[in-house]
Amino acid sequence: MATLYIVATPIGNLKDITFRAVEILKTVDCILCEDTRTTKVLLNTYDIHVPTMSYHAQSALSRTEDIISMLKDGKNLALVSDAGTPCISDPGSALLSLVRKECNEDEVMIVPIPGPSAFVTLLSAGGLDTSSFVFLGFLPHKKGRETLFKEIATAPRTMVFYESPHRIMKTLASLASVLSDSPRRVLVGRELTKLFEQIISGTAGEMFSYFENNPDKVRGEFVVAVEAV
Repeated sequence: MATLYIVATPIGNLKDITFRAVEILKTVDCILCEDTRTTKVLLNTYDIHVPTMSYHAQSALSRTEDIISMLKDGKNLALVSDAGTPCISDPGSALLSLVRKECNEDEVMIVPIPGPSAFVTLLSAGGLDTSSFVFLGFLPHKKGRETLFKEIATAPRTMVFYESPHRIMKTLASLASVLSDSPRRVLVGRELTKLFEQIISGTAGEMFSYFENNPDKVRGEFVVAVEAV
């Protein structure tokens, strides 16, 4: 029986990998990654010399078929993302879904190797109510975007999502608009676990003003959490 390992990798600081993850990555037949160049940095750090194969949102169907064939031939594979836990707002979820559809349980065993996740990292240090929360992944660019902000404005649970540096100001402006009269806290995490890590909080308007007045901070990957009503 072949095994497909879903291996979480660091979101920034390369020391945040588990002993188990390193062990698995050293013993599989091939490592599937979003960007082989990014993954190679991690592999070189831990002296891992296993072949890699790219798998991302633009991968051709033939690549998926090759991966399934490898599994059916008994090859043990590890799936990683560029950072964090694979298959969470990540193209690996499409591959995993197809593997479960195309391979019998007695052919391929799927084993998660847990580890870092950016939105969990932010929530753990944010002081918001995390007894119940909703993870939104990346917000839609157009369709349904305004409706979603209105839902966030009245949400009875903490809402958390990812945002890019190119869209963070637009997102904070939208939050400031729908939460204009609300004292609810908005938590913003930037470059988590990296050298310039930053976690700040305040009202939506305060967060917008902060980054508007500090344009040098509008860089890196962002995680945003909004306090529940």
